[in-house]
Amino acid sequence: MQEGTSAVDSGPGLCGVDVGVRMAGSTLLQGVRVRLAPGEVGAILGPNGAGKSTLLSVLAGLRAPDTGRVTLNGVPVAPARVHELARHRAVLPQETAVAFDFRVQEVVELGRYPHHQQPSNNEAAIVRAAMQATGVAALAGRSIASLSGGERARAQLARVMAQIWERSADGAPRWLLLDEPTAALDLRHQHETLGTVHRWAREQGVGVLAVLHDPNLALRYADRVWVLDGGVVQASGRPSRVLQPALVERVWQVQASTVRAADGVPQLLIAAGAPLTTGKDNT
Repeated sequence: MQEGTSAVDSGPGLCGVDVGVRMAGSTLLQGVRVRLAPGEVGAILGPNGAGKSTLLSVLAGLRAPDTGRVTLNGVPVAPARVHELARHRAVLPQETAVAFDFRVQEVVELGRYPHHQQPSNNEAAIVRAAMQATGVAALAGRSIASLSGGERARAQLARVMAQIWERSADGAPRWLLLDEPTAALDLRHQHETLGTVHRWAREQGVGVLAVLHDPNLALRYADRVWVLDGGVVQASGRPSRVLQPALVERVWQVQASTVRAADGVPQLLIAAGAPLTTGKDNT
């Protein structure tokens, strides 16, 4: 069941109302509703082709919806406003190829470009802090092309964090939208990355929305989730309420059961194969 969203939203959040996208006669998204408040971490989940990246691009203002509307901090979002949005909204896409052989520090400095007309007094310190936060400070002088896939992913995360590192003069909430930020990372760095943005959300009031593939990461780090399948939200709300075995089995077509980690966080044990049928002998 999808949580309700008012038809008109003038608050400080990220809000999508009845968002629909069609392309070449196919429906990519239909009737999607999203509401995320500053300081919250949201996760969009679903199988391949569910519409996750399409939804993130619409919410980021990179693509206009065919139906519905999106507002950010109470202002309509549209591709024509991306340069204005970039001062308080940063987006990390799946593909982040760099055309030139920049050093890591230079890549992170690119994140400060939206502020070049009104630079901060702390430009160099911002870049250093962003690299430190993502664990790439020691790689500052390395060529971006010489890094592993995981190191490049963390450098690009530093770039988008640097973009919105400081609060804007008007006090508008900042937003970080991430498309599969953990895809190239090992287990340790997956948790470090999401732990970093989770702390940033809590301490700085930054709204974070990430496309994730792993429900267990969402259970641990997200405040709310949206599960997409076939371009339609199948359920949304608190992760522990939404990511139940029955939903996971129906959407992802795997076997699932819930356990508790040592710190009490619910996690899913997932196995390949058709979901188990209750009441039948599966031995």
